[in-house]
Amino acid sequence: MTGNDKRRLKLDVMIACSLFAAGVVISGVSIAQIRAEGRMELAQATQPLQGTPSDDQSKTPAEAKPGGDRPTTPAPEPARPDPQTQGAAKPALPAAPAEKIAPPISGKQ
Repeated sequence: MTGNDKRRLKLDVMIACSLFAAGVVISGVSIAQIRAEGRMELAQATQPLQGTPSDDQSKTPAEAKPGGDRPTTPAPEPARPDPQTQGAAKPALPAAPAEKIAPPISGKQ
């Protein structure tokens, strides 16, 4: 190697080392910023919602009776369309012209 090649190699190595060091510094700063933002979000979290206390502390819920009465309301029935609207639905597309209908496919021979 000549002296010029050694100088060039030394310059290239110095540039590479400085770029690597800059990358490490930027990564460290980014990680520190991410951790700091996480702490700020945690510090700014809202308190959990709490219900308002009831004024009627003396009221007690009704007692459950084993084998008690069943609800008297009838069960909901499934929805059934009106008979008048059954035939009122129109097809989305018109029927295909006769020349575009293919003959039926025959079975395997």
